[in-house]
Amino acid sequence: MKMKKKKGAKKRFSITASGKVMRRRGYSSHLKDKKSGSRLRRQAEPQIASAGDSKRLKKLLIS
Repeated sequence: MKMKKKKGAKKRFSITASGKVMRRRGYSSHLKDKKSGSRLRRQAEPQIASAGDSKRLKKLLIS
């Protein structure tokens, strides 16, 4: 029987057309008053996951 994808990982990560795993940055959900606008905009952009994490995340996302 085919393994299911992990729904939690599917909601948090995405795979680009070139195969990179994208993730959201942390520390941007609350206590925003003391953080600068440029910092918050930078936090809003998705980031490429590290190589070691990407390998494990692809196993969760592609089944």
